[in-house]
Amino acid sequence: MKKIKWGVLAPGTIAKRLAAGLQEIPEAVRYAVGSRDLGRAQAFAEQFGFEKAYGSYKELAADPDIDVIYVATPHPQHEEAAVTCLNAGKAVLCEKPFAANAKQAARMIDCAKQNGVFIMEAMWTRFLPSICKVRELLSQGAIGNVQHVYVNFGFRAPVNPEGRLFNPMAAGGSVMDVGVYNLSLCRMIFKKKPDRIQSHLVIGETGVDESASVILNYEGGQSAEMFSAIRVNTSQEATIYGEDGYIKLPAWWHGDAVILKNKDGEQEFKLPFESSGFQYEAMEVMKCLEGGLMESSVMPLCETLEIIGTADKIRFDNNLRYPFE
Repeated sequence: MKKIKWGVLAPGTIAKRLAAGLQEIPEAVRYAVGSRDLGRAQAFAEQFGFEKAYGSYKELAADPDIDVIYVATPHPQHEEAAVTCLNAGKAVLCEKPFAANAKQAARMIDCAKQNGVFIMEAMWTRFLPSICKVRELLSQGAIGNVQHVYVNFGFRAPVNPEGRLFNPMAAGGSVMDVGVYNLSLCRMIFKKKPDRIQSHLVIGETGVDESASVILNYEGGQSAEMFSAIRVNTSQEATIYGEDGYIKLPAWWHGDAVILKNKDGEQEFKLPFESSGFQYEAMEVMKCLEGGLMESSVMPLCETLEIIGTADKIRFDNNLRYPFE
């Protein structure tokens, strides 16, 4: 693999995980950081070994030596940041959720296509060794045809009206913070969007959903049950039920174990990984760039649009719209 020069746009908490992952890839050059605060960019660059620091996003995007930029702003700002990079001819890895709604996501994808530039949603869980193993087992027919998925992802956070989780202007709430992980897993497994969605949101005092209970039904009789929360601790497990067995994922979105139970008995696969785990999505981007691809086959743009569209429907069906919508 050839050397790829990385830029990081918005050096916050999540960007630190990507930077830590890049340290695991010899061909990934930690090249430049851009922030609206030059001092913050410089501190991040020094901490993670980046060569340059810029005091604006436009300056970062204009650097002719950068190959790809990781966009790590809050998701309502993804469109503006990504478009700045795409119009400058830079490939983009955009943190999940890809945008605040499907309209924004569609404009970002259109911009990438117009500029002939690669873009991918940074759904890092999809590239973990455990989730890759799930795809392998499903493709081998280890549990037969999948009939149902159960997945939950919840945690208890203190209510902070100004924080991103609870602020409507920041497109907060459980659906957009952790529910999209659940939606992405189901889209990956069933390889199609649901044809019927039933949902119930618990709206908190700040006006965002603090939990979401969702049932997805698919053509052919398949189904999924999902729960997301930002005020409830859950087991964070996923189970995939097939006609001939099941696959269980403890701590599914960041775990290192896959349990297979079928006619041959029970088997556990241990799949540990180093560092933050963000290196795997970065490696996918680098592989795509080396191959001259405009999108990833593992996290294709059509799926990103369908996932955010499903999230929109869940919110809209429960009369949850953000002030900027």
